Amino acid sequence: MKTVSIEIRPGEPQEASAIADVHRVSWLQTYGGLIPHRPLVQMVNRRDETWWRKATRGPATLLVVDVAGTIAGYATLGLSRAKALPQEGEIYEIYLRPEYQGIGLGRILFGEAKSLLRSLGCRGLVVWCLEDSEHAYQFFQGAGGTDIAEGMEDFGDKHLKKVGFAWN
Repeated sequence: MKTVSIEIRPGEPQEASAIADVHRVSWLQTYGGLIPHRPLVQMVNRRDETWWRKATRGPATLLVVDVAGTIAGYATLGLSRAKALPQEGEIYEIYLRPEYQGIGLGRILFGEAKSLLRSLGCRGLVVWCLEDSEHAYQFFQGAGGTDIAEGMEDFGDKHLKKVGFAWN
């Protein structure tokens, strides 16, 4: 039997290309048909290798899921941007390459992100997702999140509702 290593750890500048690729494939798969094509491609293209290299050194924490040397996913987290909500922490993003979805890595990464925010002294956390993104909505609901807030995001001429899930 062969053992495969799975590690959740901070992303490194030299992994920027691999993280950019995870971002590209996961966003195109997740939001294709939901966000209009042109704004989606523009958002994906903005987050190139250079952007992710800076992100590994930025104020937000960037965690990666390393599966036997392959960057399979990432999460970004930090202080909540929703000052009107009592939750102090926020997971800004959590994405996996499509071929690594559905096998529990998202739950592991989410758990590590929650634990890290707690260890940094954040009381509670919030995560936002597009309401029409069924997979994300079900994931956060299944992870015990409570739907506490809503807002709107604009993508070109399209306005989509977003939902804030909270954990206290």
